[in-house]
Amino acid sequence: MTSGRKRAVLGFAGYSGSGKTTLIEKLIPILKERGYKVAVIKHDVHDFKMDEEGRDTYRFGRAGADTVMISSGSHSARLSNRPFSLEEMLDDADGADIVLVEGYKRADIPKVFVTSIRTGYETAGEVSEYRAVISDDRVRYADAGMIPVFDLNDINGIAEWIIKDIMCPEGKEDMAGFTHFDGDGNARMVNVSEKDVTVRTATAGAKVLVNKTTFELIKGGGIKKGDVLTVAQIAGIMGAKRTPELIPMCHPVIIDGTDVRITLNEEEMSVDIEADIRCTGRTGVEMEAICACSVAAMTVYDMCKSVQRDIEITKIRLLRKTGGVHGDYVGV
Repeated sequence: MTSGRKRAVLGFAGYSGSGKTTLIEKLIPILKERGYKVAVIKHDVHDFKMDEEGRDTYRFGRAGADTVMISSGSHSARLSNRPFSLEEMLDDADGADIVLVEGYKRADIPKVFVTSIRTGYETAGEVSEYRAVISDDRVRYADAGMIPVFDLNDINGIAEWIIKDIMCPEGKEDMAGFTHFDGDGNARMVNVSEKDVTVRTATAGAKVLVNKTTFELIKGGGIKKGDVLTVAQIAGIMGAKRTPELIPMCHPVIIDGTDVRITLNEEEMSVDIEADIRCTGRTGVEMEAICACSVAAMTVYDMCKSVQRDIEITKIRLLRKTGGVHGDYVGV
C-alpha cells in the first residue's frame, strides 16, 4: 500500500497518565483494519532496559557494539548505546503509511494534545499549535477555534479524522483509505491474513409483520405452500452458507454452527427471526447472521404472499457480536 504514497506522521503530546499510550494502542487495530501499515515511536524520558542481563544482545552491547540487531520469526529489535534521534527512527519506519509518535512534545511534526482531568491542562506551547485536542473534558476546549476537539473515548472518530485530515490533507478521496479499494480505485477483497484466528459470533434479528388472517394461517398450518416456519428456518441456514456469493467483498468463512430461531409473536402479529452464527477464523460473521435473517424473512413473504400482499419485512439488524479487533458489540 505504501507504493507511491507519502508517509504521514502524527505526534501525541501530553503528560504522563493522560491516556496517550492507551489511545495509540486502540487506534492501531482500527488503522490496520482499514489497510494501513502503522509504525509507533515512543519517547521515554527515563532510563529503561531494552533486554535482560545475560542475554546475547546484552552481552554484545557490554562488549562495545554501537548497534545490536536481533530478529526472530516474528519480531526484530535494534539496540544502541546512544539515543536515536526522532529523524533516525522515522527513517527506520519508512515502510509505514503512518507513524504514530508518543512524546517529543517540541518536535516539528503534526501533533495532537492529549489531556485528562486527572493530569491537568497545561500544554507545551499554545493550543493553536496543535492539530487537534483529545480530552475527557471537551467543555474546557469548546472555544478552541478551528481545531477539532475529540472525546478521549471516541476512538473511531479520531481514527477517521487521522485518515481524512492527516493522511489525506488535501481532502481528496484516497481510495487506498478504503478497505475494499486499492490505491488505484480498483475493487478488492481485504487481506485478512495478518489477523488472529479467534472465535467469532454474531446474532442478527428480523421481524415480518402480517395481518391477523395470515398469522392464524401460519399458526394453524393453513398456508398452501407448506410449513412456513420450518421452510423459512431452512432457508435462513442456507442463506448464511451462501452469503459470500451474494455480498461481493464478503470473505468465505467456515461456519462452525448456525442456529435460526423463528417464533410467532401474537402481540405484534409478527414472525420474529433470530440467527446465531459462530466461526473460528480471521473475520467475523455479522453478514452471515444478517443474511440468514433476511433470507428467512423473504421466505416467509414468499410462502404467504398468495394470501397477503402487504406483508412488511422490518427490523433487520445486528443484535450482538463477539470477537475481532473492535471487540464485542451489543445493539441497543
